[in-house]
Amino acid sequence: MDQIDRALIAQLQRDATQSYAALGQSVGLSAGAVHERVRKLRERGAIRATTVDVDPKALGLGVLSYVMVDSNAWMGDTAAAFAALPEVQEAHVIAGAASVLLKVRTPTTEQLQDVLRRIYDISGVSGTQAIVVLETFFERPIAVG
Repeated sequence: MDQIDRALIAQLQRDATQSYAALGQSVGLSAGAVHERVRKLRERGAIRATTVDVDPKALGLGVLSYVMVDSNAWMGDTAAAFAALPEVQEAHVIAGAASVLLKVRTPTTEQLQDVLRRIYDISGVSGTQAIVVLETFFERPIAVG
């Protein structure tokens, strides 16, 4: 991956709706050359998806929490159980006091409590600890520069 690829990825992270012509202007290439580079970046997996950045609060999902999951067994087989919970946005096996870290979004703290109950019911889960986010200062995309 060269500097032009990195610049294209940075531009697409800012606004993925840009035309290939506009992207080409920003990096000094033709629209066709940019189209080919973006296609290759997708094929190599550097660009996994083109998505829309949605404000969770606008969708009624104003409660963001991170849930540390304790277990009494290896948690590798529970990925599907976590994925089956629509409120769980991310799941990571971690090192440290907990086994898994989940990113959870719910409309209310009452619904968070319900999600915690459902997580606790998953085989191998021996406990949870939730951290509720009060305010987000910023979130940033992956730096490519």
